[in-house]
Amino acid sequence: MPSFSNTLEQAIHAALAQANQRRHELATLEHLLLALIDEPDAARVMKACSVNLEELRSTLVKYIDEDLTTLETNIEGSEAVPTAAFQRVIQRAAIHVQSSGRTEVTGANV
Repeated sequence: MPSFSNTLEQAIHAALAQANQRRHELATLEHLLLALIDEPDAARVMKACSVNLEELRSTLVKYIDEDLTTLETNIEGSEAVPTAAFQRVIQRAAIHVQSSGRTEVTGANV
């Protein structure tokens, strides 16, 4: 199984931290995408596709803060867990990398 690049691991941790900061019980694809904006390989791919990263960041923050309030929990000490979709995206990136003969999953693969 391929390993994750340091920057991808940091992005995954950042996504979980953002969910925890907002007291969300789940870390969603939106949390992951928001974190990937700051992951160099993912950002490079998004820029190559003409994505305005600051506009995307602003839109995601607004959506997460306004539309994902149902994910908020009042349970002290609870940690956000990745949704099935979040986990599936990471797994598919790893499978793609493995099937192409490479050994490291980066943000660009996600």
